[in-house]
Amino acid sequence: MNLPTTARMAHDFAAAMNLALIVVDSQGDIRFANAAFCAMFGYEAEQVHGRQITMIIPERMRGAHTAGMANAAAGAKPGLAGKPVEVSALKSDGTEFPIEITLSMWTSEDGFWAGATIRDISERRERDARLMRLASHDTLTGLHNRHEFMSVLAEKLSSGAACTLLMMDLDGFKDVNDTHGHLVGDSLLQAVGVRLPYLLGENAVIGRLGGDEFAVLLPDSGDPLFAQSEAARILEAFRKPFSLGGLELELGASIGIALSPSHGGEAEELLASADFALYRAKAAGGRAYRFFETSMRNESQAKRDMRDRLRRALQNDELEMFYQPQVDLATRSVVGFEALIRWNHPELGVLLPGAFLPSLEQSSLACDIGWWTIEEACRMAALVNRPDGRYRIAVNLFPQQFRSPHLCDRVGEALEHHQVAPEWLELEITEQVALNDADASVQALKAIRDLGVCVAFDDFGTGFASLSSLQRYPLTTLKIDRGFIRDIRTRPSDAAITKALVAMSREMGLRTVAEGIEVIAQESVLREIGCQEGQGYLYGRPMRLMDALACVDRTGGAKKIPSTGR
Repeated sequence: MNLPTTARMAHDFAAAMNLALIVVDSQGDIRFANAAFCAMFGYEAEQVHGRQITMIIPERMRGAHTAGMANAAAGAKPGLAGKPVEVSALKSDGTEFPIEITLSMWTSEDGFWAGATIRDISERRERDARLMRLASHDTLTGLHNRHEFMSVLAEKLSSGAACTLLMMDLDGFKDVNDTHGHLVGDSLLQAVGVRLPYLLGENAVIGRLGGDEFAVLLPDSGDPLFAQSEAARILEAFRKPFSLGGLELELGASIGIALSPSHGGEAEELLASADFALYRAKAAGGRAYRFFETSMRNESQAKRDMRDRLRRALQNDELEMFYQPQVDLATRSVVGFEALIRWNHPELGVLLPGAFLPSLEQSSLACDIGWWTIEEACRMAALVNRPDGRYRIAVNLFPQQFRSPHLCDRVGEALEHHQVAPEWLELEITEQVALNDADASVQALKAIRDLGVCVAFDDFGTGFASLSSLQRYPLTTLKIDRGFIRDIRTRPSDAAITKALVAMSREMGLRTVAEGIEVIAQESVLREIGCQEGQGYLYGRPMRLMDALACVDRTGGAKKIPSTGR
């Protein structure tokens, strides 16, 4: 095959390729451009041949290009030859777009030449940009995600500039999710993602850290008055309902405020400080803001230390269940016991629950200790009910247990392990815990009742449950809080409320247990209004297992608690 024919075939092959090809001479004039090149840049073939290559190079880059070509033509070894490089190029209409160009340079008898293959990488860049947005932005709201927000916060703090961090949690969002479903909940989060930037302006950096938790960075300002003003503006803005698809949704906010550098010089430290303050705002009832104080961190550390000691106490068998008698008020016969946890502290002696249980809030250790209390209650039920069974053992559930998907399984396993009839066990839960998630609570309580286990509302009357709401719950027992019993002889309102609760329970087929009975006069009033059962110091303080067993009659009779004369 002769040379002219080979050259012509190579020319035809290059012209037919989809990949853009171009050849320029030592002067930078275009000597060859295939059809793919012309289509990519928006030119006809006759508009390209003989033109300067700078026609496709943005003006700001032309100087560097001309100098590089001159050096290569003079014999300098090109550093980028054969390597794909991403640069910007210019179309015929003046618009820029990204290309990937691979250069090749050679010298022949005709002088210096340069060729290039060119790819339009606009789609790749758009795809990369989308991936970057996905990596740095919350897909639901379009705000910064946690990773990106923390990166921005770290960058601001590293510069040494003062700044303000607001941690925000939505009050009432869970109710919206439970009532209207997750689609409405997601739409509400999106609406928050619109309202916050509109309210705070472009200078504020806003992120969604997860769930219904948001963070706001106010850069270049560590002024507490400014932080207070912005937090107050957010709370005020949330007083206006969110309108979604015909729904008017009420939503509040709780805000924790931390200032840099006084409350933290690093991103995680400042975030933790704001989180401590947020927790305090939530504990105050929500729809409020709180500034971080050093005592908050000390308090949190104290709780962590207490949890560590409690974990060791559980492992070392330092925890013990005490049992307080429950009696039939008409006969004073013992009908059951309430199981109450105590800690035999090696240094401080026997500790009451109030000294250590608050540290278990939001801790998985609460479930571990809770499962242990159920096991102990079932062990007591097995002991006290031999040879025949008629005594109930009541034990309190931790909120974490009540929310656990394994509650029924663990209760069933404990009953089977100790060979206990389900009706011998009673699980107590406060109305406040149940009402936090009413639908889920009803389902959990129904599952417990399906096992045959009794269910009691503890401290009834101290929360927000309406009397009619009790119809939804599969209860067996209503425990009347000691606050109504203490002054039942002298406060007509307490007596009237207690009487109404007893009458309602009777109509609903529930047992009523009055707590905190300390004197005979209180017992007399309760008997007159028809209360069935009671517990309190009049009948016995919480006692150890063997002392509690001594309170029951093993002969089949009904052992009575004697009067103390108090």
